[in-house]
Amino acid sequence: QVQLVESGGGLVQAGGSLSLSCVASGRALTMYAVAWFRQASGKEREFVAIVGTEGNTSYAQSVKGRFTVSRGTAKNIVYLQMTSLKPEDTAVYLCAAGRRINGDYIYWGRGTQVTVSS
Repeated sequence: QVQLVESGGGLVQAGGSLSLSCVASGRALTMYAVAWFRQASGKEREFVAIVGTEGNTSYAQSVKGRFTVSRGTAKNIVYLQMTSLKPEDTAVYLCAAGRRINGDYIYWGRGTQVTVSS
């Protein structure tokens, strides 16, 4: 069993930066691909970024060039560095691990709120 906890969210002005962390307990994250999703109020959850077990990364087009996902030196942490933030980046950001064949994820955190003011 893996428990995921996100942190690092907050209120920032447009153009600013935030760094989110996803910390796992119960098992190292190095054995899983870890993805970040976000859900804005009243909207569907959307994919943001993913880091594979080999360190390969992929991003949603809306965040490409502004966000960076990476693994920490500790085996149980993954980061999402967000720069040049826009008001439309406002959402609850969640990390997920343990991707199923159907594309869903087994383990989810509860999320951290990111609010970008204009």
